[in-house]
Amino acid sequence: KRGHAKVNKQRIPISDNSVISTALGEKHGIYGMEDLVHEIYTVGPSFKQANNFLWPFKLSAPRGGFKCKRHGYCEMKGGDWGNREEEINELIRRMN
Repeated sequence: KRGHAKVNKQRIPISDNSVISTALGEKHGIYGMEDLVHEIYTVGPSFKQANNFLWPFKLSAPRGGFKCKRHGYCEMKGGDWGNREEEINELIRRMN
């Protein structure tokens, strides 16, 4: 849904393994999604190229909105910016 690749400085959706194999296949030995995940997870020899191949995913505004943009999350007034630690997953679910 949100997976996009950087091919010739353009944002291309990753719909199947052919996008990955044409961009990274012959030169780096990455022919599919499994190879791409393995290369990033193990920090292999082509990690830099594999990581640069993936386009950063975009998030929308959270459902229900932000509470208060002026104050930090850990302050008494309970704002939105700052360190959430384990509760960051809840915010990301709302933004997806």
